[in-house]
Amino acid sequence: MTAPQDDFRLTPEAVKVLAHPLRSRLLGALRRGGPATATTLANALGTNTGATSYHLRKLESVGLVADTGDGAGKQRLWRAATSSHSWERTELAHDEDAATALGWLERDYLRLFSTEFGHWLDVAESWPDEWQDATGMGDTWVTVNPEQLRALRAELDELFARYHDAAPGPGARRMTFWHAMYPLEADDVPGQAGVDRTVDDTADDSTGGTTPEDRP
Repeated sequence: MTAPQDDFRLTPEAVKVLAHPLRSRLLGALRRGGPATATTLANALGTNTGATSYHLRKLESVGLVADTGDGAGKQRLWRAATSSHSWERTELAHDEDAATALGWLERDYLRLFSTEFGHWLDVAESWPDEWQDATGMGDTWVTVNPEQLRALRAELDELFARYHDAAPGPGARRMTFWHAMYPLEADDVPGQAGVDRTVDDTADDSTGGTTPEDRP
């Protein structure tokens, strides 16, 4: 899968550190807002400076954040060490604590998406019509094997990278894109006893899913 040049691949140690409510939010805040002090971050996230400093040092210990060296006096100015992080589930599965931490982290991201998209729905009507019509959500499904699915993920990453690197047009605003890929029949595990509903490539795939044109 294609990733940004500075993508951070989560190690067992890193995922165990990151799987914490405040640490995950601190990393996200630094990536979105740029360098900040512990005091600024604490005020923004509604916590105290001491706890924020402690958790920033924990993130620093595994390479997720770094001290810019530009702080004033005893105030350290922190930055996100990379623009993104990624993981392979099977790389972490051999470490029970890391696997548990990853499970928490993935569900925390699911909660974050629900919160952020729910907030957008609350305020969407206050935005200009062209923005309301350009945003939206949708779903679709494809029939692929693991190799094809990896190729699809790589193509999507390349598409997002092209727009990420492009010069913003007039009136541009930052947009966030969430995407998840998972089996349509999640309980039909390959190789397990029972009916294996592997799809015949001659089957009619003309129904099901929501096309982009059907977006709200």
